[in-house]
Amino acid sequence: MKKLILARLDIDYCNYLRQYDDKVPYNYDKKQLRPFVGVLLEVNNCMYFAPLSSPKPKHLKLKAKIDFLKIDHGKLGAINFNNMLPVTENNIIKIDLRKKGLTIPEQKYIKLLQEQILWLNRNKVKLYERSQKLYNKYINKTLSPNIKNAAVILNY
Repeated sequence: MKKLILARLDIDYCNYLRQYDDKVPYNYDKKQLRPFVGVLLEVNNCMYFAPLSSPKPKHLKLKAKIDFLKIDHGKLGAINFNNMLPVTENNIIKIDLRKKGLTIPEQKYIKLLQEQILWLNRNKVKLYERSQKLYNKYINKTLSPNIKNAAVILNY
């Protein structure tokens, strides 16, 4: 299993996908609006982008489900598997976690991303199992209605 990496999605690609599924989140290029960062996973020989959420107090109380996994018990945020999107190398922008000369808020954000990817790589077997299970249930049409209705998973 190869090392997981973080990436952002190309804005034009998100706009393209939204033509087919209006639940695809908007991806703004401005940090203050909504950075859209995720981890890249390979499921059934296709690369998927699984978005990450920044830590929120509610994450500490929420239970992990097939489509939602807390990162370090919610202290580092969460992964939203129900929003996995198929991607190619052309649709992603890999995140450089070694940037220098950043502002204090940017340094804090990069530190959070570094901690997230460290935890994700330590737990990548769990991530792959969860994403594969969700994918299989989606393909076999056995997802519960509430998860299915929230899912943004698209197929090639």
